[in-house]
Amino acid sequence: MRILLPLIAVAALFSLGLLGAVPGLGWVFGVAVPYLAAGLFLGGLVRRVLIWANVPVPFRIPVTCGQQKSLSWLPRQRLENPAHTPGVIGRMALEILFFRSLLRNVRARMVEKRRLVYGTDLSLWLGAMAMHWAMLIIVVRHLRLFTNPIPGLVRVLEKADGFLDVGMPVFYLSTIVFILAAAYLLARRFRIPQVRYISLANDYFPLFLLLGIGLSGLCLRHVFRTDVRDIKVLALGLVSFHPVAPASISPLFFGHLFLVCALAAYFPFSKLMHMAGVFLSPTRNLANNNRRVRHINPWDYPVKVHTYEEYEDELRDKMEAAGIPVEKHSP
Repeated sequence: MRILLPLIAVAALFSLGLLGAVPGLGWVFGVAVPYLAAGLFLGGLVRRVLIWANVPVPFRIPVTCGQQKSLSWLPRQRLENPAHTPGVIGRMALEILFFRSLLRNVRARMVEKRRLVYGTDLSLWLGAMAMHWAMLIIVVRHLRLFTNPIPGLVRVLEKADGFLDVGMPVFYLSTIVFILAAAYLLARRFRIPQVRYISLANDYFPLFLLLGIGLSGLCLRHVFRTDVRDIKVLALGLVSFHPVAPASISPLFFGHLFLVCALAAYFPFSKLMHMAGVFLSPTRNLANNNRRVRHINPWDYPVKVHTYEEYEDELRDKMEAAGIPVEKHSP
């Protein structure tokens, strides 16, 4: 049921989106739903970031695998264990752009039947990298629908993405990579018993949703084509706050758009928020300068204590009667 329910939910969302092609419902599914999804996305994102930003971090939390800055003759790891802001920026860049922490200690296996060894799962790292980078390229490419004139960067990216020049219209490499990478990450949850055991419905739902968006977009471009001009009219109307819902858009586009809106609305309330959370992680965005700078807990306040001497003064008679040793005897 952890797998079946998310799959049914995605299929139901797609089927519901097809209703956008019904006369009279185009404005609801083409205008009202995207605005609602955008509001939930932006509002939920800001709310979650503000909650995280307001959590006090009184101490540095170094989670590192390298030597800290110490004596001058000891070599140190400037990126793994940075002591200054430039090193932190470098570590964050490697984490955000190349998922550096995913490269270590993500796979465990028994060696010689008694020794547990941790290692790198390159296939997981490659799958995650491929899916995220392909998704970023796809999002940037879609800016052509929301801009007029189309930015030069988008045109260059489209040419580079379609350099194989296969098919008409051209197959974009990022689309194929995105679908294959998402399918691999989903299959990995099925295939590995340990991963399947800890996977919940909210782990499968985003993957099914992303696959549904990718496959419907592929079909929309190469199988059941629709008029791109009408789609651009709809997109430009949305971003200019002068919405127009053309009547000739295909049902498949509305199904695809509804899945995108569902993903946007679901994003701030799911594990997908790691996209913003990585910027606020104290194990990544703080320099490890505990040996150079004294950090004082801002929560410290005077605490009334009851010393042992006071305790003994109050209970000395009873302690002596019970044969408990005391530091001072009664006069």
